Amino acid sequence: MATAPDAIQLQGLTRRFGAATAVDHLTLAVGRGELFGLVGPDGAGKTTTMRMLAGVLRPDEGDALLAGVSVRRDPEGVKHHIGYMSQRFGLYGDLSVRENIEFYADLYRVPRRERAERRARLYEFSGLGEFEHRLAAQLSGGMKQKLGLCCALVHEPEILLLDEPTFGVDPISRRDLWLIVHEMVARGVTVLVSTAYLDEAERCDHVALLDHGRVAALDTPAALRAGIAGVTLEVRLSDPRLAARLLEGVPSVRHAELFGDTVHVVVDAAERDWPPAAAALDRAGIRVIDVHPVEASLEDVFIERIGEDPAS
Repeated sequence: MATAPDAIQLQGLTRRFGAATAVDHLTLAVGRGELFGLVGPDGAGKTTTMRMLAGVLRPDEGDALLAGVSVRRDPEGVKHHIGYMSQRFGLYGDLSVRENIEFYADLYRVPRRERAERRARLYEFSGLGEFEHRLAAQLSGGMKQKLGLCCALVHEPEILLLDEPTFGVDPISRRDLWLIVHEMVARGVTVLVSTAYLDEAERCDHVALLDHGRVAALDTPAALRAGIAGVTLEVRLSDPRLAARLLEGVPSVRHAELFGDTVHVVVDAAERDWPPAAAALDRAGIRVIDVHPVEASLEDVFIERIGEDPAS
């Protein structure tokens, strides 16, 4: 039996701005019904990639197919298959929640006989029904993001492109937005989401770590974590910030990075490599409170592959 083609296919996708290359021959595929994450810091090429996939920005080289439609040859045709939520989604502050949804329903030519049912479903998972007459300008940041998602979904697209949808959103609204995203995936929608938050990337089926417009690593979150070299130690110390800086200079330490009030220390072999590091801390007057091995996180993977904290 022939397998269904991928929902999204990037084929050497490239975009330059003057002498700077924002996206550099990006090639990857997103399966149908998949939740796929593009992860990287500012300047990694996430937003430029999303804008090209949405048909907003023309590639300089390469192409991408969304539901089989070329963004290079038919950018307008792509828009019939996608919902696109940019970082600054175009809500109208002087329109109510319902009026914004109706406006986007008009743009996407949603048949009027279907609108009441669709609006009811959107209200059900977003919790915006009780606020349908409130002006968008009077909504909280999290509610605006949920309204933006509703507007992007009103025409029931098969592919959803979300460009950092939780940026600047409070933790509860972040959780609610991800619940909506997972519900869409459960219904068969393909979701491509960009984020600088590696804890969010853990939710994805596959993740591409971007570095200066190129793929530095691509796999499932579990496989990426399992592939990290060495042993990761979580160390609790009397002065974690000073310790992280000091440990970076210890020869037996591969990486040392501050994680909240602890430090993740990556070494090749704990029994051999940790004692010299502990001795260096002791000489500096830094007390080790606790040390134990932990599973590497995606942030550890990112630092190993790229050497930069994506959330910085």
